[in-house]
Amino acid sequence: MVELKTDTSIDAMYEAGQVVARALTAVRDAADVGVSLLELDELAHDVLREAGATSPFLGYRPSFAPVPFPAVLCASVNDAIVHGIPTGYRLRDGDLLSADFGAQLNGWVGDSALSLTVGTPRPADVRLIETAERALAAGIEAAVVGNRIGDIAHAIGTVCRTAGYGIPDGFGGHGVGRHMHEDPGVPNEGRPGRGLRLRHGMVIAIEPMLIAGGTDDYHAAPDGWTLKTNDGSRAAHVEHTVAITDSGPRILTERR
Repeated sequence: MVELKTDTSIDAMYEAGQVVARALTAVRDAADVGVSLLELDELAHDVLREAGATSPFLGYRPSFAPVPFPAVLCASVNDAIVHGIPTGYRLRDGDLLSADFGAQLNGWVGDSALSLTVGTPRPADVRLIETAERALAAGIEAAVVGNRIGDIAHAIGTVCRTAGYGIPDGFGGHGVGRHMHEDPGVPNEGRPGRGLRLRHGMVIAIEPMLIAGGTDDYHAAPDGWTLKTNDGSRAAHVEHTVAITDSGPRILTERR
């Protein structure tokens, strides 16, 4: 069931979203050669503590997971698409890092992700990330009252496929509210004019995931959480929490 949020609730979700934005900005600024993923996780955790917020990631255990997620930050490097568990791995020159983070503040959740290059960027990685960001922007642009979920999915998928990238099947965006994952699901590919009609008060996470090699195939790493590309090519993941309003889409996790 889709819960429509009041304008007051959307304002409260914006506050949670800004905690997420601050944490991801801190991670982005700190991600450099020699910095460990655990250090980035601790940095993000510090932002939560300072804001009096909690993590919807830490301890989360969906049905597929062998263990609860042990961190507040998902840190996925190179061929890891999403759900990477932070380890002692130290970032190397040329790495591609995708960071996904959530915060719960006063009962409301914000969820967002970004991808970045470390040190000397590879041109192919720059193109991949830029395409992911364009796909996210296209999805947000389609998130208007009267459109349908399929319009968002089609906008994202068109950007990704036109650029020749793969889209991991079965993973996409979702509703956000009191919980990190709510109805409706928001696929990264679909047919326009299909699916649930968008209404004022819906809040969704829009999150393109792109595979550089052009295939859609992936597998779970031995940790049971990290999803990796089958062909070993690199991946990018970007995301924003967006409120559907009569005055247009409102990005609740926008970074400054």
